Formats: sequence, structure tokens, C-alpha cells
Amino acid sequence: MLPVDLPGTVRDALLAPLVDHHCHGVRRDDLNRAQFELLVGDGAASAPPGTTRFDTPFGVAVRRWCAPVLDLEPHAPPAVYLARRAELGAAEVNRRLLGEAGVVAFLIDTAADDVETLTAAEMGRHGGAAADELVRIERIERDVAETAQIAVDYLDGLGEELTARAARAVGLKTVIGALYGLDFDPARPTRGAVIAAANRRLADPKEPLTDPVLLRHLLWCAIDVARERGLPVQFDAGFGGRAPAEPHRADPARLGAFARQLQPLGVPIILLHCYPYHRQAAYLAGALPHVYVDVGLALPHTAAASARVMDELLELAPFHKQLFSSGCRGLAETAYLAALSYRRALATALGSRLAQGEWSAADAARVAHMIGSANARRVYRL
Repeated sequence: MLPVDLPGTVRDALLAPLVDHHCHGVRRDDLNRAQFELLVGDGAASAPPGTTRFDTPFGVAVRRWCAPVLDLEPHAPPAVYLARRAELGAAEVNRRLLGEAGVVAFLIDTAADDVETLTAAEMGRHGGAAADELVRIERIERDVAETAQIAVDYLDGLGEELTARAARAVGLKTVIGALYGLDFDPARPTRGAVIAAANRRLADPKEPLTDPVLLRHLLWCAIDVARERGLPVQFDAGFGGRAPAEPHRADPARLGAFARQLQPLGVPIILLHCYPYHRQAAYLAGALPHVYVDVGLALPHTAAASARVMDELLELAPFHKQLFSSGCRGLAETAYLAALSYRRALATALGSRLAQGEWSAADAARVAHMIGSANARRVYRL
């Protein structure tokens, strides 16, 4: 599995069970080729006629690394791979790929899940792991908006529902960065401004939340709950999900003003999937004691180039501030490839440092242990 020769203690640390601190449920139903390819592209549009999403770094990695888990030769053609997937059935495919990922705990954002997606408990059973929930605050807001009658009900209900859901969770999650960018006004809005915005919101509560006043209010409500319960808050910052209209606005450096306001509160801020802004995120993690980073989905999607991405994250981010996540959504292949790519990428980075005499084997093993599981256990209080 590992591409370089390493001391036994370092190999053991790299191959130890991981804590996947951010993922989603995978599909429980059997997928046809069109459905599978949409999920390969993280829900993007279909590939142009005459082309396939297997012709991507992720698609090639599926054929190289996932095929043997399904009893196929490496580099099996797409049609053969999908036929074998259908022959085994979704339950067996999920059991094999989630189990082979070597994950001891899944922290699962269930907000986007539907009846065709495994629940958190089912993800744990299929992967032979523990499973805990991450609360998507935008989902809470939508539920409250659809039931509130007046603005005061909306304000009270939002706080109460966030508090209730947070009691059963290990962290909170927001997609404000993925949808709208991270350069929002960091100030807490006034109650008058929130009430006015809430009245507008309740006129059409089924629409996605886009009002900047209510987005800020929701975020500050989540921060209040996170502070009270000692929970971290996750922010999408880069790769994965729907990009904002101006992609550069997802640069995590733009979160700096808000993050600095939170420093006295002690609420951990987790920046997810920071590629291609991982160097900026690494700087922020080094500058602020409560900011943590990962490159998540970037590793399975850059595949053979993931070692370069990991090496760049290691350039500046403190090692006790880095975490592993798969960002898995829909396909169990993502969970398996993320864990594999992470281990191979970190092995290459550690091997280089060991060969140059920069690190000792004890240093390398300790860093692998921290990033793979120990940091997540500490931050999420697992």
C-alpha cells in the first residue's frame, strides 16, 4: 500500500485506524453508469457526449485501487468495474470499501442525505466503525423557517433547535463558504435587522437561505451554541460542494477577520477541503490557535498527485492542527480512496524528510498519529 520504505514504527502509525472527521452517507441503492458518473464528479453535470468521468484522476484511481477490492484486476475497464459492482450489489460494495478504508470513527454530516443514503449508524456498521453526527446549521434553519409563524418564533426556534440538535452531535457544520464565499461581514447583526430579514424569509421559507443578515445571524447562533457545548464548527473552504459565483471568495484567508473575532471565545474552527487554498489555510492555522485544516476531498481527486498537495500542507500548518477527512458523499469509493491517498501521500512526505535527515522516525510516527486520529479525538472530544 505504501509507496516508500519506512521504519516499522512509521509504517504502523500510517496504517493505524483513522478518524474520518468529515463525511456524508453513501448510496444504499444499486447505481447505473449515469448515476455513478454524476457522483464521481461530486454531483456536477454529466460528462459531454463521447466522454466519461472515468477519464479523471479520481476515475483512474477507482479502476486502479478499488477494482482489486471488488476482486478485479487493477485498471479494469469502466464497464467491467461497473458490471462487477452491480453483480456484488450496493450492500456488499459498501461493506468492502468502507471496511477496507481502515477507519475507526466516521463523523457524518447527514444534512444532504435522503432515503437512498446510509444513515450514520449504517455507515458505522458497514465500515466496522463508530459513527457520530455533525449538525448542518443550514438544515436546521430551513426546518425552523418552514414551521415558524412570525419572526419572533423564528428567532427563538432557531436557538432552541440548534441547542437540541447539538446535544446529540460532536460538531457543527456550515456551507456558507461553499455557497457564498468566506468574505462576509464578520459583525453580529442587530436584533432589529434580524427581525426585518426574518419577516422577508418567512414569506418564502422553502427557498435556500441567501439573506446575508440571516446567514450571519445563523452563524453567530451556531457559535453561541458551540461555545456553550465545547463543539468545533466546520467551514467548507475550497474543493468540494457548489463553488461560489466567484471561486476566489472561497479562499480561507478571507475568513481571517471572523476567525480573529472568535479567538477569545475558544471555539475551534475547522477549514475543510482547503485545496487549492491549502497554503493560505495552513498560514491561518499557524497564526490562530483555534483554527484547524484538512485537504480532504483533494487527495482522492488529485490521486497520483496527492503527495504534492500533502507536502504543501505540511510546509506551514502546525502538525497538531491538521486532520484527516474523506469528504465522502454518495460513493463508498471516495471513502476508500481518500484513506488510501492520504496514507500514500503522507508516507511520501515523511519518507522524504527521513531520507534527508530532517526528521527522526519518532517524529514521523508522532505526526502520522496526530493527523490520522489523535487531533480529531482531541478537537471533537471523542
